[in-house]
Amino acid sequence: MRRFLTLFFLVPIAIIVIAISVANRGDLTIALDPIGDPPIWSVSAPTYRLLFTAFGLGGLLGGIATWLQQSKWRRTARIERAKTQRLQQEVERLHRKTRPAPLPSLVPPGPGSRDAA
Repeated sequence: MRRFLTLFFLVPIAIIVIAISVANRGDLTIALDPIGDPPIWSVSAPTYRLLFTAFGLGGLLGGIATWLQQSKWRRTARIERAKTQRLQQEVERLHRKTRPAPLPSLVPPGPGSRDAA
């Protein structure tokens, strides 16, 4: 099953990544100084490298945003887990407290038993 998933998903993705890399080998300059004639800060790199960097940063920032949005659900789960554990301990304590005492044996002790007088 794992081999199938690898062939079905990863191989086409690898082919697409390689095709993008080969097709976008030319250098691209990104300048963050629109006013200065020679830009103060600029990056020059192959287009595919800048493209993959943007995808990577987008995935990272999206993951962080999702993790932060889910914090209230993780907190609620932690509180509910603590409540459940406390209630389970209470139920066990009440079961021990209300457990009936063992009934005395109604069968008279036999002649060879230690209880025989």
